[in-house]
Amino acid sequence: MPDKQIVSRKTGSSADGTTKAGISGIVMTAFAAFGGILFGYDTGIIFGIIQMNDWIKTFGAPDSSTALGYSVPTSRESLVVSILSAGTFFGALFGAPSADKLGRRISIMLACVVFSLGVSLQTGPSNLATFVVGRFFAGLGVGLVSTLIPMYQSECSPKWIRGAIVSCYQWAISIGLLLAAIVNNATKDRPNHSSWQIAISIQLVWTFVLFVGMLWLPETPRWLIKQNCPDAAVKAMSRLRSLPEDDPVVQAELSDIVAALNEELEIGQSSYADCFRFTRNKIALRTLTGIALQAWQQFTGINFISYYGVTFFTSAGIKNPFLISVITNVVGTTTTVGGIWAVDRFGHRSLLLWGAAVMCICEYLVAIVGVTISTQNVAGQKALIAFVCIYVGTFAATWGPVPWVVTGEIFPLNVRAKGISLSAASNWLWNWALAFATPYLVNTGSGDAGLGVKVFFIWGSTCAGCIAFTYLCIPETKGLSLEQIDFLYQCSTPVTSTRYRRQLIAERLRGDGRVSRNGGHCDEVVEVKGDATWEVQEVAKESV
Repeated sequence: MPDKQIVSRKTGSSADGTTKAGISGIVMTAFAAFGGILFGYDTGIIFGIIQMNDWIKTFGAPDSSTALGYSVPTSRESLVVSILSAGTFFGALFGAPSADKLGRRISIMLACVVFSLGVSLQTGPSNLATFVVGRFFAGLGVGLVSTLIPMYQSECSPKWIRGAIVSCYQWAISIGLLLAAIVNNATKDRPNHSSWQIAISIQLVWTFVLFVGMLWLPETPRWLIKQNCPDAAVKAMSRLRSLPEDDPVVQAELSDIVAALNEELEIGQSSYADCFRFTRNKIALRTLTGIALQAWQQFTGINFISYYGVTFFTSAGIKNPFLISVITNVVGTTTTVGGIWAVDRFGHRSLLLWGAAVMCICEYLVAIVGVTISTQNVAGQKALIAFVCIYVGTFAATWGPVPWVVTGEIFPLNVRAKGISLSAASNWLWNWALAFATPYLVNTGSGDAGLGVKVFFIWGSTCAGCIAFTYLCIPETKGLSLEQIDFLYQCSTPVTSTRYRRQLIAERLRGDGRVSRNGGHCDEVVEVKGDATWEVQEVAKESV
């Protein structure tokens, strides 16, 4: 019986087969990351608002034991903070059917409308029920964005810079957190409702910018091909690569997408159940990896700083906690730029491993310093702030952007929307659980655990778990096309993926590798250079 051998022949703009998109196409894809500002700002704004005097008087309860005469019960604080994450959980799940039926681009615009409704409700009547409902609808919008933006960017980006472009989403989240801290610091001392209403309503500006920008961006070529719109897909790819529609590079990428989709369509229409099927393409492993990776991102404890940073710094005896919060967000925003630079140079797996190790050390040190010094020890307070800043900076460069990069690229096209939505929903489910539970863990009231700074012992331990999870479950996909990642999963394990990825890069496969249907083994792949466009042909080879 003859074996099958895949022979590839390529042309292209560069000798090594790397497709370089024009700057305009890269900018268009990177712009979609602006949606991360909605995510970051709405996440960050609440930590300052719940500490503002007018908000406490408006939504709190009388308490003669406080200087203000009012306080916010732990249960109410937990509800207001965590309800956003409840909304985002459902928004993330709705993102999949919306993306598949309406398209990635239109769905992002729909998310802007839903988010604007939530913001308007929060700044309207000053009663707790309306505020909570507004937080939920804002969460729906943020959840949709968290599914759709990484999906849109992954499907539109050229592979050589995909990691950096998707990492811009985390950078936008960091910028949103920084803007929230600055606005909180600027409005906190206003004596009326405007102190928190201004901070919330500014979000309408970010939503308007994203909505208008998406009017001018193209739909993803992969979704258009899936909808059997080849002419529109060619035009979209041409815009994204800043190349003529008949350019060999444009045609080659579209051919890869069509080939991958046709193979997936042989299996039939996909459902959420298909995301958990154990097939030769390891769909279940990918889905469980995405779900677990986003959960572990929450277990790093970063949202403790995002949601309760001001409260934590106040309880630790630090003066001007609002200013310290601004500083930590400046650190996060700045170091995210380093992560954007590093993600396509050092690899996703390496950044996750080293990032978890550094965060683990920092969080244990924060806990140790916090429990061994008094609140009057100035040097100790400075050390605590320094370790928190290192921890925040490390997260922003590693575990902030990389999980979104990984979950945006590990799923095949036929289940990509559903896989990403399940991963994002996992992020928000655990975000909600931790946001809900944290006040009970750290506060000192009746029925609370009163851990305070000792909660960082928990976060340090979970970061140790992140190290083990990354080593066993995260493959190295840096520099591979989305179609090549399918081949990587079929022919290697996460532990051996780094070596196999180097083999794929050396052979310049551009997604042409396949799994043999005779015996289930990966075919030997040989490349033949030529001066035509990429072609794939099966050649009979006599077995020895």
